[in-house]
Amino acid sequence: MKTIHRLLNKYSLPGPRYTSYPAAPYFSKRFNEKTWREELETNQNKERGLSLYLHIPFCDTLCYYCGCHMVATRNYARAESYLDLLIKEIDLIAAFISPGRVVRQIHWGGGTPTYLRPDDIRRLSKHITGRFAIAAGAEIGCEVDPRELTEDHIAALKEGGFNRLSLGVQDLDDQVQRSVNRVQPESLVRKVYGWMRKTGFNSINFDLMAGLPHQTVASFSTTLDKIIDMSPDRLAVFNYAHLPDRIKHQKLIQTADLPDFSTRIELQILIHEKLSAAGYADIGLDHFARTGDELFKARQNKTLWRNFQGYTTHKECDIFAFGVSGISQTEEVYAQNLKTLDAYAERIGEGKLATERGLRATLDDKIRRDAIMQIMCGLELDKSDFSKKWQIDFDHYFSDALQELKNLEEDGLVEAPPEKIRVTATGHIFLRNIAMTFDFYLKQAETEKPKFSKTV
Repeated sequence: MKTIHRLLNKYSLPGPRYTSYPAAPYFSKRFNEKTWREELETNQNKERGLSLYLHIPFCDTLCYYCGCHMVATRNYARAESYLDLLIKEIDLIAAFISPGRVVRQIHWGGGTPTYLRPDDIRRLSKHITGRFAIAAGAEIGCEVDPRELTEDHIAALKEGGFNRLSLGVQDLDDQVQRSVNRVQPESLVRKVYGWMRKTGFNSINFDLMAGLPHQTVASFSTTLDKIIDMSPDRLAVFNYAHLPDRIKHQKLIQTADLPDFSTRIELQILIHEKLSAAGYADIGLDHFARTGDELFKARQNKTLWRNFQGYTTHKECDIFAFGVSGISQTEEVYAQNLKTLDAYAERIGEGKLATERGLRATLDDKIRRDAIMQIMCGLELDKSDFSKKWQIDFDHYFSDALQELKNLEEDGLVEAPPEKIRVTATGHIFLRNIAMTFDFYLKQAETEKPKFSKTV
């Protein structure tokens, strides 16, 4: 126990979450609407599948911890106008895509996608299926807020072909909920969860958050016991990142109410021990799943991947993102949409793509991205196979990373025999730190480095 405390303290450093490499703060406005249009016109790999992401930014109320691109409003007319723009953007992008390409994954995120009324959920779902070829058995998921949800919302999602839902829970403790302005009693969560199961949803994820104000080891242990009793298929237990200088509404959270660092460490230990004992496998970086779940199987057979929606079983797909702040990704580029509703509305209203910034990956970016993703997703990296794939001498190319890995090896986070790099069981908690050794951008001397959340 003392050892893990020491390691958590030592490796609590700012670093990317590696939903992309290079990380989003390195995107540039030199990559713009024109650049993305040229990419769409010339460089699509027709053999790759498609993954569609739709961003619905609206919420009824503001959760003080939220770091997403969202708009808190009770004026539903704003959502109706936005939906018209979203459909227009879908049509703009669909016109570039070869009709033979198949959609294997769809995800609606936010904000709160279920802010939309049930008939608007049906309308948007119908439009997507009318514009794209959807694969049989495609993974279609939606993030769900239990507050102000109705059974008709769940029915609309089912009718729209959704087969995975992610329920935002965060914590079941009343004091914690009130302190972050997200009050949803346990009885409500259980009721909504029951609707999902009754409607036939067999893959349900719960989002939880550790490090919120007034959380204690005892209180969060009680929350975990109640969650385990409900038995969701997957769990994402995120660490709250308190960044009030960057996210202004987080100033509504009193810093004095946040758990101290020692408590945060105890929370991490609690999460891994309790969920492991309940039969959830540690997929990596805050994610847990039953051993029969597709995420676990993908990690076992080395097909797991990461993108801006987190871990995914669809490595082979290009991502096309719609809506404010959405990030599209091909093998060659990242392209992020404008982040404000007014700017997005103006651009789409002009019939132009909504791109604000992005990045074209260099060969070095691709090589390092592959190394990072193999660590984050497969938990090991075969040097010989990697060298052959990229036509490099691994030890020479990554001499700086291997030097840094020696320190992590001494701490028992990795094993690094001559032929492979393996993440140890202890190292699962420190995946971001291990991946950071391969990150070229973190090693550059900059006058103002991007601000990242801490790895622990």
